[in-house]
Amino acid sequence: MPEPFYLTTPIYYVNDRPHIGHCYTTVVADVVARFERLRRGSAADVFLLTGTDEHADKVVTSAAAHGKSPQQWADQNAEEFRKAFAFMGVSNDDFIRTTEPRHRDRVPHYIRALMNAKGPDGKGLIYRGEFTGWYDESAEAYVTDTAAREQDYKSTIGGRPLVKRTEPCYFFKLSAYQQPLLDLISQNPAFVQPDARRQEVLGRLRPPAVLNDVPVSRPVTDDPATQWGIRIPGDDAHRVYVWIDALFNYLTVVDTPERRRFWPARHVLGKDILWFHAVIWPALLMALKVASPEFAWVALPRQVFGHGWWISEGQKMSKSLGNFIDLERLKAYADRYSLDAVRWYLATQGPLSGTDSDFSHAKFVETYNADLANGIGNCASRVGNMVEKYFGGALPAGGRLEAGQPGAEYDWPSLTRAAGARAVEAMGTMDLAGALGAGADLVRQVDQYINVTAPFKIAKTVESDPNAKTRLGTILHHCAEAVRVAAVLMSPAMPGKMGALLASWGASPPAGARLEAVCEFDGPHGLRAGQRVAKGEILFQRANPADPPPGAGPGTTPAA
Repeated sequence: MPEPFYLTTPIYYVNDRPHIGHCYTTVVADVVARFERLRRGSAADVFLLTGTDEHADKVVTSAAAHGKSPQQWADQNAEEFRKAFAFMGVSNDDFIRTTEPRHRDRVPHYIRALMNAKGPDGKGLIYRGEFTGWYDESAEAYVTDTAAREQDYKSTIGGRPLVKRTEPCYFFKLSAYQQPLLDLISQNPAFVQPDARRQEVLGRLRPPAVLNDVPVSRPVTDDPATQWGIRIPGDDAHRVYVWIDALFNYLTVVDTPERRRFWPARHVLGKDILWFHAVIWPALLMALKVASPEFAWVALPRQVFGHGWWISEGQKMSKSLGNFIDLERLKAYADRYSLDAVRWYLATQGPLSGTDSDFSHAKFVETYNADLANGIGNCASRVGNMVEKYFGGALPAGGRLEAGQPGAEYDWPSLTRAAGARAVEAMGTMDLAGALGAGADLVRQVDQYINVTAPFKIAKTVESDPNAKTRLGTILHHCAEAVRVAAVLMSPAMPGKMGALLASWGASPPAGARLEAVCEFDGPHGLRAGQRVAKGEILFQRANPADPPPGAGPGTTPAA
């Protein structure tokens, strides 16, 4: 029995409005979760989590500017994320908000345990002190001296100057975990991926680099913004630093008797927050695990995957340039090309390898036409049309072509089996393009097979050749069955279109059917002779590259 599969996105800053960055990470996680459910033949042991991060200072200031309380403002914007992910077809199993009691009331329990614990050096893990450093008000995060210098002492979000701050706080003794973290990441290459991100983290952990202790609290003052958040246990003059508060969401959601079996998690996130997840979070978990027997079940995450960023039309996204890909732009693309086409483009062309990716309209149209309109869409229509034209829509019987006949060299059982295996292997390394491409490549093989066998020519000889009808039927059965397998493999990215195609052919994978069995050519879940396989609706209309991009123009103003 496969072990439970727990996958998370980061929780998103509630003062933003959803845009391509939020949607991309969440769609990637959704594709992986859908594939995993398909691979297992069950959703019971797969758990996908997303949500919102709400205890930031700017939530208070923005709420006041809009005449709302912080909670009202958080409620309003969290709902926007729920709507955005519902629109994108995300099948998350839970949506966590850090203002919810199940999180807010549990975090002090973890902090209290850490305050009472000792680290590898035998000293207290959390202690009081005074922190001086560069603060990025836009990101609500402290920046190291090195990073501040590299950023020219400006925020990477909007370019505002960094602020030098000195304030009392509680520290977590991250320095005590430098060697354990170095050992963990160097000895387990899969722990931080892709490899470019792993090397970045290792570069900051290897001597002579020194790991500094990190603040876990911020002081509470007369400023209303500082009064929004979770208090440090036993000290109401300090609140839990929003980044530490946020990290614990992955644990609070599954810290119940029914859900603990899902832990540990796999985390998918943008490269900008990799350090928090690949270094600070594992150290907190190492500490928590030994802090109390209550937390003996808390293992380290299985993987932290930090993807790259999207640029637009070759440039960094900017509202002033009009190339910002916000939710409205994504909806415009979905309106014209379908939501599944948008999901396919994000999943197959996105920045998973470590380098950034360009959301180019020309590239979108090229991918759409090649993979979808001229690919699975045209192939399915072509096959369905021939079955309908030559066999009245009833799928003919299968079999094998005789040796020497055109197309006899195509071993379809082996080809579909290999496609399924390739998809599983690629998805195991977060290679979504490779996994989904296994289905797209199978479609291309069907097109090649049709060109080689020329069923439309065979159909013209049925009256004169007594064997032609059988050969024609065999070829079309092969084509339909291979298209069925391809649709299944492409369905995690395109559940709507592929689900409709499979349903129209009576080939939807039944509950409990595992991917390996579903991909078996003429297997228990394959198409049967006599089954209706009609042309049906056109899945993807071919796009004209000359058409202007949908939704072009400046992006909308964010909620902040």
